[in-house]
Amino acid sequence: MTLPAKIESLYTDGACSNNPGMGGWGVLAIYRDGSVFELGDAEPDTTNNRMEMQAAIAALQLFADSGQSDPVTLYTDSEYLKKGITQWIRGWKKKNWKTASGKPVLNRDLWETLDTLNSSHVRWEYVRAHAGNPGNERCDEIARTFATGQFPALRQVTKPTRNGQTIDSPPSKTVQSTSIPSNLSTFDSAMTDVTIPMNDSALDNLARTSKVGQLRDLIDSLRIADEIADKGYLISSSELADLINVNASAVTSRGDHWVWRNWVVSRVRREGNQILWQLERVD
Repeated sequence: MTLPAKIESLYTDGACSNNPGMGGWGVLAIYRDGSVFELGDAEPDTTNNRMEMQAAIAALQLFADSGQSDPVTLYTDSEYLKKGITQWIRGWKKKNWKTASGKPVLNRDLWETLDTLNSSHVRWEYVRAHAGNPGNERCDEIARTFATGQFPALRQVTKPTRNGQTIDSPPSKTVQSTSIPSNLSTFDSAMTDVTIPMNDSALDNLARTSKVGQLRDLIDSLRIADEIADKGYLISSSELADLINVNASAVTSRGDHWVWRNWVVSRVRREGNQILWQLERVD
């Protein structure tokens, strides 16, 4: 069996037990016929952001190796990753990999690799974590399993090929082939093929892991808010809504000046249909 050369979409996610600590990353490639190809691995001493970036690197490498020229959409739940590669990186390179405050850019080695692999064929899309998106949930499962020192069963129906030659993919720990549904809407039901029954203790651990994951996502949002405030960036209502995890209407209904956690949020001006906001840190 040979998978088609056309990748429809890529999902990526990273996880880290203690941040820094044991980490893992996961990738899900969905082909146009519904076939999937999963990748993942672990690192013993890393951070959540580096795992998010490592997952994207593996996904972009898979896409580059396919030789595909048709656009592909890469979904990530990391605003740090999406905004870094689509917006901030241009300024970092102009300043010789320094931030606006003159500090060295963190994770420069991975940013440079991402910059090399990124192309105009890749559309970067943010997807909210833990919101029921099947692709994102599956990558989260892969990444967290690796981050806890376990080895998930990865679905790799077959290695993708180009011009009849098998493409070598980034290494992964465990491979398990299985029948994959022809559309993503039935993807969740296919996951039960390898589901392991869990006792009450395992379910409690799973619930705790989910809560820790949500806390990790919050910490990432707070770090992004700090960087936005530090560099004086202006962000739109929709971007602000994604950052603080509310509906866009809830942002504009709060008035021109209000407080969110450690920041004063102020309406600055309107540009076209967008309202721009500024964050100021208050301790």
